This record gives sequence, C-alpha cells and structure tokens, in this order.
Amino acid sequence: MDVNYKNNRRYDTDKPPRKVGKFINFLIYTLSKIALTGIDYKIEKIGMEDVKAPYIYLSNHMYFVDFEINAIANYPYSINNVATIDGYYRRPFLMELAGCICKRKFTTDMSLFASIRKVLDEYGDILGMYPEARYTPIGTTAILPESLGIMIKRAGVDVVVGIHHGNYLHTPFWNYRKKRKVPLYLRMEKIIDKEELKEMSVAEINERVRNAMQYNEYTYQKENNIHITEPFRAEGLHKVLYQCPHCLTESKMNSKGTKIFCEECGKSWELTELGELVAEDGVTEFATPPEWFEWERKQVRRQLEDGTYHFEDEVEVYSLPRTMRFEKLGMGKLTHTTEGFTLTGNYRDRDYEITRNTKTLYGVHVEYDYCYIKPHDCIDISTLDDSFYCYPKKQNVITKLSFAVEEMYDMQVNERRRRKSKKEGNE
Repeated sequence: MDVNYKNNRRYDTDKPPRKVGKFINFLIYTLSKIALTGIDYKIEKIGMEDVKAPYIYLSNHMYFVDFEINAIANYPYSINNVATIDGYYRRPFLMELAGCICKRKFTTDMSLFASIRKVLDEYGDILGMYPEARYTPIGTTAILPESLGIMIKRAGVDVVVGIHHGNYLHTPFWNYRKKRKVPLYLRMEKIIDKEELKEMSVAEINERVRNAMQYNEYTYQKENNIHITEPFRAEGLHKVLYQCPHCLTESKMNSKGTKIFCEECGKSWELTELGELVAEDGVTEFATPPEWFEWERKQVRRQLEDGTYHFEDEVEVYSLPRTMRFEKLGMGKLTHTTEGFTLTGNYRDRDYEITRNTKTLYGVHVEYDYCYIKPHDCIDISTLDDSFYCYPKKQNVITKLSFAVEEMYDMQVNERRRRKSKKEGNE
C-alpha cells in the first residue's frame, strides 16, 4: 500500500548522468580549494603515475569534505559521483550539473549499471563511489556489499581507492556541528589494473577491495600523535556507544565535555586527547571507542542468534519522493525483525505500508542530529521510488538498528558461503 500523495510524481533516479564539462569541472575544483582554505590537508598518490580516466574511484566516507578533497585529488579528470537522494534536496539542478548519479540508500537499482556504463564507456570519466554508503559512525570500515565485485568485474577498468584520514576526527558523524583542529590526509592508490581484472574472480576482487579499504581513525590518531584538545571532544559519543558495558543497560548513555557516562549506573569514562577511553572509577572495559562499538555489535548478533531481537516503536515520519521538500506524513509504526522492516501509517485518510525484506538490505541509513528536517536521530527506510525518514519516540536506538541490519546481512552471506562450500564438497 503506497502513500496517498496529492502529487504522485517521483524524482527520476533512472535519468542518465550528465557529462561534466571542462568549465564545470574547473569550477568544482576551484570551489573545493576555496572551501578548504585554512584547513591543513595533504594528498599522497601511490602507483598513480600511469593511471588515466576512465577508472573507478572508491573512497571511504567521513563527512562532506571528502567530496572536496576527492575533486582536488582527481583533477583534471572529472568525477561522476553516485549520490543519495537527500543530497539533491533543494539543489537537483546543481547535482545534475555536477554529473552526479542519483540513488536511494541501500536499494538495488538496475538503472545504476546503465549510468555506470555511460560514465566509463561513453564519457571516459571517473566513476566516484562511496561503497560504505554512509558516513562512518565510529571511524572504522563499514560493511561492503558483495555486489561491488560484480560491478567492478563488469566495468573492466582500473580501480583506485582513496582512504581519508583525519576527516572523522575533524568532523565526527555524531557531532558534526563542532569541528576539531585536525589535519586531513588522503592516500590514493591503484589497487587493480584493468588487465589484471580480466583474470580475477568476483570473490578475489571483493577481497582486494576490502583489504584496501581497511582503516581505523583512532589507531591513526595515536600513531600520528594527534592531540584533540577541544573540551567538547566526547559530546555526542553516546549516540554510537549506546550500551553501558558495566551494567549492560541500553540507551541510557549520555555525554558532556570530555566524558561519556551511564545515567543508569553512574559509571563514567573520559575520552583522552589521544582518543583513548579511561574509566574514572574501576575497570576500563575498552581502550578505544571502536572496541566498545564492536562489543555492542556482538551483543546484537547474540540477540539475533538466540531469537530475542525485536524492535517496535512509534515514529514521526517524513518522506522525500521528490527533491524540493520533505512530506510530513505524521505518526506511524516501525517494526524491525529478522524478516525486515515494516512501516505503517495513515496519510490523507488512507493507510500505507512500506516493507523492506532483510534479503534486500546490507545496511540502513541512519542520521544523528539530522540537518534537513529536525535535529534529532532518525532512520531512513528507502524503496526504489521513495525514502521515509523515521524519528523514533525511543531515544538512542538507531545505532542498534544499524547493527542488526548489518549482522543479518553478514549471517546471510555466511550461510550462502556455507551452502556453496557444502555443495562443492559433494560434487
């Protein structure tokens, strides 16, 4: 059951991307340089001497500054970036002019392959992709889709990976409004040659990409002795570290200044200038935020495996069928189980139901302090022609939802591999 909109038109995500003209490309490069004025950044290129467009450029994703540094690093070649629908909000013409390829988050859009072929084969330009499909929540590599290797194999061009460091430390996803004084660094490297690609299997391609895209910002911070002295450096960290490792209570964590603490049991930890965690009293359970984060993931995995995982809540719903404004749909109900997401509600006196099956999701789009609608946490459930931004009544729950989706996907991938291995063993 679809939403009963007055206007049933949708933004056409199937439309082919525009070729980026030389003047527009130069303008993007110039504006990116201006935007980075006063920011200390460095670009290092490895094995890039003979690399020429067209090629696929895979980048990790930390904040909007990634786009600007990538534009500078790849100049004079132009990049057609795959971008999400909310990136087009109130500026579709500019995004189209910049050659972007529109896609809704975590959907299987077959028209994307046609756009990719146009960029690489017809335009001879760079295809820019952020395969993690979201800003990193904790400064480490997110799950990558199995389909990535298939796309690269079909494309048949060189593959370059760009790994940003410092961007997350400078502007963490969970507190992007308060920036820190941290230098930015991009390391570019060709990881697959188009001739080598012909002999590689999809599994080998995926393994090469995963290895190349490994990063940990807290390890990088310590190795490079980067001191973050801002007195607000821990504020917002509770949005990703939502479960107390001392009393195991969920969604009662909070943060202020340089401290993160549990409102249930009172235990507190300090985030040091070098990104380490130190308990104010008793045992320090985890030395760094990513260790705590991965522990939380394991708690969710355990609930999925023992059958106790379930989420249900009232949510305030906004949708983005087009690009100029969000539609306020009122209150709805969001349910998440091992079967997938179900969003139900009533708009203009007609019930609607939106579903996303677990088998079609490798991740889900979450936002902390979302800037486009209202400054609270929300989760985006997208279909091929619409996106639904849901604000739960329950506080500090969206990170757990993200874990659950990723772990369900991982469990499915492992099961497929197990079945394939068993089948091959019986042959």
